[in-house]
Amino acid sequence: MSDAMTPQTPDLQGRTILITGAGDGLGAALARTAGRAGAEVILLGRTVHKLETVYDAIVADGGPQPAIYPLDLEGATPADYAELADRVGEQCGHLDAVIHNAAMLGSQTPLEHYEPLEWARVLQVNLTAPMLLTQAVIPLLRKSLDPIVLFLGEQRQSAYWGAYGVSKAGVNALADIFRDELEGNARIRVEYCDPGPMRTPMRRQAFPGALPEEMPVPEAAVPGILSRLVSD
Repeated sequence: MSDAMTPQTPDLQGRTILITGAGDGLGAALARTAGRAGAEVILLGRTVHKLETVYDAIVADGGPQPAIYPLDLEGATPADYAELADRVGEQCGHLDAVIHNAAMLGSQTPLEHYEPLEWARVLQVNLTAPMLLTQAVIPLLRKSLDPIVLFLGEQRQSAYWGAYGVSKAGVNALADIFRDELEGNARIRVEYCDPGPMRTPMRRQAFPGALPEEMPVPEAAVPGILSRLVSD
């Protein structure tokens, strides 16, 4: 793709953006770039030291001081999301964007043999958590002049993708339903984006035999994703 066709990272000065799974991979790349573009980034993830590394990188690059919000989506309850919304509201007053990036792969096992507890864990992280989080922060998004909820996913509805494949199909449907309900009534944009394959820890887990150098780095997908945060 030529430079002329490559999306440019938008100016995100003054915007408050919550990114799930911000500790590594694509989430970390999104957070670092958004910070450099002027956004106040809320780093949500379960591993504090990874979030701290991203925090330090944003500060070193001269971005606004981000916020770290440790939360394990696997065990989070509606009360946890309500508390998150309260704390973001107290600190920031509003929310301009949510990027649902966090995901769990689970095992690549035939459905006939899929372990029920693992099935529940993957669906909880990949599908239930984005719904509950979005539900909790809608009042904060309503206070933004240009709010958006962005669901990241991919289509894997084929053999051996198990709970991951089902959950990602569900995320696509979840985005469609939220879009129909929110864009007309609340003026909150809702989009779904498949960023394509990239060199991430999850990709290595799913395809252990693949050569890393054959995959683009997450940073290559970041400008196109962040460009969605600003309406035309």
